[in-house]
Amino acid sequence: MKQRKPKTFTILLVDDKAENLVSLEHMLEGDNREILKADSGNEALKTVLRHDDIGLIMLDVQMPDMDGYEVARLLQTNPKTKDISIIFVTAINKEEQYVMRGFEEGAVDYLSKPLDVNVTRAKVSVFEKLYRYQFELKEAMAAKEKINKQLERFMYVVAHDLKSPLSGAIGLLALINEDERIQNAPDLKEYMKIVLGATNHLTEMITSMLDYTRQSDMEQTIEEVNVHELVTQLSKLLFPPANIHIETVGTLPVLETNKLKLQQVFQNLVSNAIKYNDKKDGIITIGGTDKGEFYEFYVKDNGPGVAKRDTDRIFKLFERLDNEGKGEGTGIGLNIFKLLVEEQGGKVWVDSQPGEGSTFYFLWRQRY
Repeated sequence: MKQRKPKTFTILLVDDKAENLVSLEHMLEGDNREILKADSGNEALKTVLRHDDIGLIMLDVQMPDMDGYEVARLLQTNPKTKDISIIFVTAINKEEQYVMRGFEEGAVDYLSKPLDVNVTRAKVSVFEKLYRYQFELKEAMAAKEKINKQLERFMYVVAHDLKSPLSGAIGLLALINEDERIQNAPDLKEYMKIVLGATNHLTEMITSMLDYTRQSDMEQTIEEVNVHELVTQLSKLLFPPANIHIETVGTLPVLETNKLKLQQVFQNLVSNAIKYNDKKDGIITIGGTDKGEFYEFYVKDNGPGVAKRDTDRIFKLFERLDNEGKGEGTGIGLNIFKLLVEEQGGKVWVDSQPGEGSTFYFLWRQRY
């Protein structure tokens, strides 16, 4: 897909002397460039708020009423203007302390008067290229997001439309399976068992697909979440069989986060650990470590484990392992788990030994 480029690169020139503005405008004018001018700090701020496409500000430091440092500081505090590139232009205060102050206030470069025409033009050209590259990147990300949303909507519609008729077919198959002619014929009974197993698995996959498409639309409500209580309640609601024991190590933290998403993360991991455990006494351990900005959680089990060659593959959509013929799962749960974690800046990984069990780790942001 060919990326759309911005038609113009808008530069705001700020100087309290009209002759300096005229000189700088003449120096920088060119094709696909728009030059805006302001003769004071206040006028510069008003101009920025009126134009949302300014790519660069050439800002004089020494101006009456409001100097360039103050203008830069105010621009940095506004989320809508904090990413605009600023080059300070000044005839005085060339000492290192003043230059460093300019960078601290948000400048990305510093030019001293009298300006060298070639150097000034070259630096502005570099910032223009960076601006256009950033624009193309944003366009590409927006296009990718749009396509992803379309695919998710398509998957939701397909899954939703398949679920109703499939439920009817399963109900009919269940009635047929109860017929004494089927029950009295071992071969037909076995065939019906296979058919019902396949259709139930298909229903499970469709339900998982619906969950997958819904997860991106979850409410972004941020609240205080006691993770210890969340895990305790979840462990009871999953109704583990008598041979599965779920335990928590230490005291889990209280986070400011999206409760529904964190709950789904733990639910995917713990339910998988229950479903695939092959030991007489299954043990699932949940714990974590404070890592500063993030909290590192883990869910450990003593199940069948995962071969090293499969530790990356299990997180991919619709990827399933053999699980020694169990034939369970849809290959969606761990992908949703990975998606939810990475969505808020975290990461996932697994440490596993075949026959001994697996430990799934994930980093979850402590504060939003």
